[in-house]
Amino acid sequence: MAQHVGPLVWICLLCGVLGILEEDYYPPTIDGECVFPFRYRSGLFYDCVRFNAKHHWCSLNETFQGYWKYCALSDHAQCAFPFWFRRMIYWDCTEDGEVYGRKWCSLTPNYNKDKIWKYCEW
Repeated sequence: MAQHVGPLVWICLLCGVLGILEEDYYPPTIDGECVFPFRYRSGLFYDCVRFNAKHHWCSLNETFQGYWKYCALSDHAQCAFPFWFRRMIYWDCTEDGEVYGRKWCSLTPNYNKDKIWKYCEW
């Protein structure tokens, strides 16, 4: 005789199959400052990210420990002007070296050494 399995059991089974565990969800923290760079899973991040969320967020610890907040405009990493790229100094975002023609900037004064960058929003 087959047993009736309730919807809660199916949800739990689905969450297990998809790898969604209750321990992966932490509510956002109200107070705190973004810490850059921060480690999350196997990555090192120098700006706000959108993993597992609709909006950009950042960690409040050097290594993510469940403390995070949604990013405001002032929380995003700032371009480091001027910065070195190849043999030139840039005072603004540039398209140089970018295959798709999008403007970008370095997040440190020496891109050649650090290789840390982001696309410019404007």
